[in-house]
Amino acid sequence: QVQLVESGGGVVQAGGSLRLSCAASGRTFSSFTMGWFRQGPGKEREFLARMSGSGTMTHYADSVKGRFTMSRDNAKNTVYLQMNSLKSEDTAVYYCAAGQNWRADPNKDVYGYWGQGTQVTVSS
Repeated sequence: QVQLVESGGGVVQAGGSLRLSCAASGRTFSSFTMGWFRQGPGKEREFLARMSGSGTMTHYADSVKGRFTMSRDNAKNTVYLQMNSLKSEDTAVYYCAAGQNWRADPNKDVYGYWGQGTQVTVSS
């Protein structure tokens, strides 16, 4: 069993930055692929980034590539999402998730554990 708790959301002006954190419980954190997703108002959930358990593989959605950076600290059971150059369209609830697969298509990964989400609002 893994429990995930996101933090770091808030209100930021366009062009600003935020760093989200996702703290995980459990002693097998390093075995999990971790993902970041978001769901904006009236939109479907969107994949943003994923990182392998060891941290050696990372994959970003085109919509955030070059602006968002995912990292993890397995000693702290925590993953991060550094978000720079934020835009109004980045406004959403952001979720982290844990899974145990890495498929060629990131949208086909299966994540068995999800956090409760943290709100990010970008004001223009």
